[in-house]
Amino acid sequence: MTQLDLWHLRPHQGAHRVAARAAISVAVPLLAVLLAGRPEWSPYAAFGAFTSLYGRNHRHLSRATMQATAGAALFAAVLLGVLVGAMAHAAWWAVPVAGAVAYAGSHLALAQDWHPPGSLFLIFAFGGCASAPHALADLLPAAAVTAGSVLFALAVGAVGGLLRGSRTRPLPVRMHRSRLPVRDAVAVVLAGGLAVLSGIGHPYWAMVAAVAPLTVRGMSGQLTRAVHRVVGTLVGLLPAAALLALDLRGVWLVVLVAVLQFVTELLVGRNYGLALLAITPLALLMGQAAHRVPATGLLVDRGVETVLGSVVGVAVLALTHAYARTRRGGNRADPATSS
Repeated sequence: MTQLDLWHLRPHQGAHRVAARAAISVAVPLLAVLLAGRPEWSPYAAFGAFTSLYGRNHRHLSRATMQATAGAALFAAVLLGVLVGAMAHAAWWAVPVAGAVAYAGSHLALAQDWHPPGSLFLIFAFGGCASAPHALADLLPAAAVTAGSVLFALAVGAVGGLLRGSRTRPLPVRMHRSRLPVRDAVAVVLAGGLAVLSGIGHPYWAMVAAVAPLTVRGMSGQLTRAVHRVVGTLVGLLPAAALLALDLRGVWLVVLVAVLQFVTELLVGRNYGLALLAITPLALLMGQAAHRVPATGLLVDRGVETVLGSVVGVAVLALTHAYARTRRGGNRADPATSS
């Protein structure tokens, strides 16, 4: 019987260094767009800053290689999201394109053994941009701000290596033959399609929730991640509601986002469910930095879409594992199939 490891706290493993890099990487670009008087560019700055989240357990040059690849992928995801956001019926177009992003991102993550694994942040970046109305003229500022944020995150991540004179090698890229990208794409399309059909306001949250448990290996870890996603998000709506009620703006909002990013990176490697107490208000406050909407609807959408997406993700996992067991059984029954 599968046992869920819901309460275990993993070792700290220098998480404070990762947290500091992430907080600086997100705060400075957000302050830059704020000082420029363009808060609507905040998503581009935030999604580019996700570059800093990759390679937390790698050192210097190997981390820089992973972050450069992930940063380029995030840049492409943002621009693709802006393009889809400029189309008529963008919500429907976003679903199959998000599936393609999940498929390509999963392949890239496997090829370079990304950490964090999978395409979750690419889907978040694409969906966050595609969900907002855009014009083609927005491509230029989106490209400039995202690229600047990616490059700044790379610079922050490289500081340690420059100070220590790192001699580590860059990461190789190895292509894998795997069905996992197909599984991820199917989960994203199903979750996004159901969310659009139901008329919920932020379908990409369902897509992200669907793919979250797929990034973990093993049935026990996958189910644990799904439970953490649901319970952590629902409980995290309480501090999110309190922080949204403060109606912070400008520099104070950026400071709060940076603090939440720091706390998230302190906790996410130790216990994902606990980290969601910070991730949930962080995601909602980032959205408010660009486009302010009523908090009540925002909180309801986040809760409903997380449950919907997680259910879809678990269903896809169950079907995938059942299919794998059937194939293993067939191979044992017919030795010729394994030759």
